[in-house]
Amino acid sequence: MNIHLDKYKCTECGRCFVNSSHLAVHRRRHTGEKPFECTVCSKRFTTFGDLTRHSRIHSTEKLYKCYMCDKAFKHADNLQHHMNIHRDKYRCTECGKCCFNSRQLAEHRRSHLGEKPFECSVCSKRFTSSRSLVRHSRTHSGEKPYSCDECEKRFICHHTLYQHMNIHRGNNKCTECGKCFKNSPDLEVHRRSHSGEKPFECTVCNKRFTTSQGVLEHSRIHSGERPYKCHVCDKAFKGHGALRHHMTVHTGEKRYMCHMCDKMFSRSGDLNTHIRIHTGEKLYKIYNCHMCDKAFNNCDSLYKHMRVHTEEKP
Repeated sequence: MNIHLDKYKCTECGRCFVNSSHLAVHRRRHTGEKPFECTVCSKRFTTFGDLTRHSRIHSTEKLYKCYMCDKAFKHADNLQHHMNIHRDKYRCTECGKCCFNSRQLAEHRRSHLGEKPFECSVCSKRFTSSRSLVRHSRTHSGEKPYSCDECEKRFICHHTLYQHMNIHRGNNKCTECGKCFKNSPDLEVHRRSHSGEKPFECTVCNKRFTTSQGVLEHSRIHSGERPYKCHVCDKAFKGHGALRHHMTVHTGEKRYMCHMCDKMFSRSGDLNTHIRIHTGEKLYKIYNCHMCDKAFNNCDSLYKHMRVHTEEKP
């Protein structure tokens, strides 16, 4: 009843609350007051809950586990979004991809439609989401709001910083080649490039793949389906990754930055190859065929070679 009686009403915006403590927290949004400080990095927060969620960035502990696939998360809301994938709640009717929420699904659908409603005011480049536009705008302003606590290197977006931090933490590190990954599923997929393991099989031709996405895109060879279309030249592709790589032909965009020298690349594979220049890593010692022990410079070459063993000869 307090809400209806306006007992706890914000004088700034008129919003009403059920008690005084909720009103006090809300007022901090207007005043900018942040009384809760992180003991690790000194970042400050409006509520204790925000501080608690932030503190898990510094910890490797993941308390919230999915009971269907054993994937674990640091935050309860991340687990809740993840569960939508299992429920097929936000499934794309074009390609079958499942998204975390309705916003992500709406953004994904634009990849099929070629719709890009967000335009850069400087260069007129267009984007499928407002977040992508914000990140892009920083290439004009030079703004890098996210800094590494270990080496003070700065980044355009939080995602790039998070990936960079794995280098310092040594989290999800491949024991074969030392490469670090942002999460354990990506590391598991990478390990298959060393072992040659391909747990996903095509039901039509029995060809096997390292990832479920790989077998899904391969299946379109049989169906002829190409759901991802370029809005510039109308060329169509079996997978979103292929379309994304193709778009760099039109845009010249280079999304992948070397954390050692800031050189930019349009493809992650090109970045990975470049990084080995800094590390001195010998490529030919990494990718070996588990069937004949032949060695290759990169996983793409190994993947192509594996067809000799897996595909029927004419």
